[in-house]
Amino acid sequence: MDYFRNVGLIGRLGSKSVIDTLKQLIRFLNDRGLNTVLDERISDTIPGHGQQTCKQKMMGEICDLVIVVGGDGSLLGAARALSPSHVPVLGVNRGNLGFLTDISPADIEAKVAEVLEGKYTVESRFLLDLIVKREGEPIGEGTALNDIVLHPGKATRMIQFELFIEGQFVYTQRSDGLIVATPTGSTAYSLSGGGPIMSPKLDALVLVPMFPHTLSSRPIVVDGNSELKLVISDNNKTYPTVSCDGQLSFSLAPGDVITIHKKPHKLKLLHPLNYDFYRTCREKLGWGTRLGA
Repeated sequence: MDYFRNVGLIGRLGSKSVIDTLKQLIRFLNDRGLNTVLDERISDTIPGHGQQTCKQKMMGEICDLVIVVGGDGSLLGAARALSPSHVPVLGVNRGNLGFLTDISPADIEAKVAEVLEGKYTVESRFLLDLIVKREGEPIGEGTALNDIVLHPGKATRMIQFELFIEGQFVYTQRSDGLIVATPTGSTAYSLSGGGPIMSPKLDALVLVPMFPHTLSSRPIVVDGNSELKLVISDNNKTYPTVSCDGQLSFSLAPGDVITIHKKPHKLKLLHPLNYDFYRTCREKLGWGTRLGA
């Protein structure tokens, strides 16, 4: 059984409900004699909290557990910062869907207490690393838990690009872009684009074209260890964008090369014992709901 003595708290900025939940967690953890460490970005919104503060990346080095309060977007940002340290992460939902932050505010003390007592399940979720090169020189790097997306940016024109998988040419495509999603991200933007829902346990990637200029272009599922290369065609008249989890973006130019591969570090995600991925899908996506019900 793990023993969590130092617990980090991360919360979404600009939300009163998140602040209220963080205050509740501070009181709850302090009453149990645990040391609480607040993300310094949110500490100023809780005056007089009296807790230790640090940056998110440092939190992974000094904490035994990190609790993220917010929506899935909050956990995505925390995952990118914390995955190299292998610190376990627990999500409390104060957002919308909550595929990753699965503890409801009503159950927060009971479920967190169970986790502190060792009653939880652990999932390892892999992330993706991105490198952008221009004329052979790196100009940008990023990490994503959900997806890496090539898109037009502010323009409305199609993009032409070439796709290579493990060095093998796949196709030249004209479209609004391409979504490269992990199993974690298969229930996010990829799902909206017509991609399949993938079990979080799969070691695979799904490539979903965005409004391709051909009726035969369909999503492709490939091995999770595949190296992908996207080459922005020289004849593009616009400058597209590539984004990581919709939170980190790079502007591209014709001729730029995007390389995507699995990150060596994984996110250690904790769930309560009653966590069920398919029940989450039923609840969040309305599976089996009768029309008019």
